[in-house]
Amino acid sequence: MLSSMFTAISALKMHQSYLDVIANNLANANTTGYKTNRFLFQDQYYQMISSGSAPTATQGGTNPLQVGLGVQAGYVSPSFSQGSLQSTGRNLDLAIQGDGFFIYNSGATARYSREGSLTLDGNSALVNAASGMHVQGWNVNALGVIDTTQPAKDILIPTAGTKAKATTKVGLTGNLNANLTAMPLTSTYTVTVGGFDSLGNPISVPVTFTRNTDTGWGWSGGGGSGTLTFDATGHLPANTTGTVSIVGVGGAATNNATIDFSNLTMLSATSSATVASQNGLNAGTMTDVSISPIDGMINLLYSNGLTEQVGQIAIARFSNPEGLVASGHTMFQTGVNAGMPQVGAANSGGRGVIASGYLEGSNVDMAQEFTNMILAQRGFQASSKVITTSDEIIQDLVNLKR
Repeated sequence: MLSSMFTAISALKMHQSYLDVIANNLANANTTGYKTNRFLFQDQYYQMISSGSAPTATQGGTNPLQVGLGVQAGYVSPSFSQGSLQSTGRNLDLAIQGDGFFIYNSGATARYSREGSLTLDGNSALVNAASGMHVQGWNVNALGVIDTTQPAKDILIPTAGTKAKATTKVGLTGNLNANLTAMPLTSTYTVTVGGFDSLGNPISVPVTFTRNTDTGWGWSGGGGSGTLTFDATGHLPANTTGTVSIVGVGGAATNNATIDFSNLTMLSATSSATVASQNGLNAGTMTDVSISPIDGMINLLYSNGLTEQVGQIAIARFSNPEGLVASGHTMFQTGVNAGMPQVGAANSGGRGVIASGYLEGSNVDMAQEFTNMILAQRGFQASSKVITTSDEIIQDLVNLKR
């Protein structure tokens, strides 16, 4: 009778633990990046009543006779099934679609999490918004390259920087009057080509067109010159270009700019040639930080429209993620059975892709958890009834002496 009581007590303890796991799952039904835990029951020791016997030539064999002595916890492990993605519209909110974890640095110990709400701290470091732990990844090196073969480090964002872009391409459009004659040489038209040097200073380069033949115009300016030959319809061949020099000021370097003349016409109309486009930009300050979807590239956006890549988010995957050790705050540490972290860029080596502007919700299935709660309650009640029944039988045995 006593063994049935102890067996029932082990069941009470395990169903209480089962209920604890269910309660924790339901408590975190709205926790970003939370992974639901599963509880597995496992039978315990067995008392051998008879070991059984092997069959002989004259008699059949008998099976072993064993009585179970209770239940124990097999394991409690997280389920890393994909949670639903919740749109936030915030540039620094990230989620992972597929396998992998964000890497956070906490002193000498790395943490791994599916929760990717990021922000910039006072030192312009990219950190987890809730814990302040530094996000791990790669910064652009001195050569302007992101080398993902190097160890991942804290990501620092140069928020105080300014950027300018020297003009390298200019596009002209409009008309050169076909009624102007080649003689005298005063039949000219000047276009002021505006651009920027490498420091963002505005630079003007006058380009003068001179009618020199019945079908052509010569051009000169900015240290360059050439001849434009129009066809019978007053158009130029595609990719008709020339080169001028933009001389920088204030220490800026001199750079060459390619002028595209292809869209000029020579028709019987007033000359109207003008600059249609140029790709230079004046100096601009940083206005925003964005992280590219799929690969997790970190981009700085400037007030002049420039975009600059400054880093990339690192993703870690494990051969056995269920072997990770939960450390709170929806984060994990490496466990002895998780395997070594395989760190690399998103969308490579089996790692998932980055979803920018989203957070991954909890993967708790509330319907399943409430069903599990009923099972835990009924299991607890049944085990309690076993104890009550055993007690009544023991009481009856005691009363036999009276």
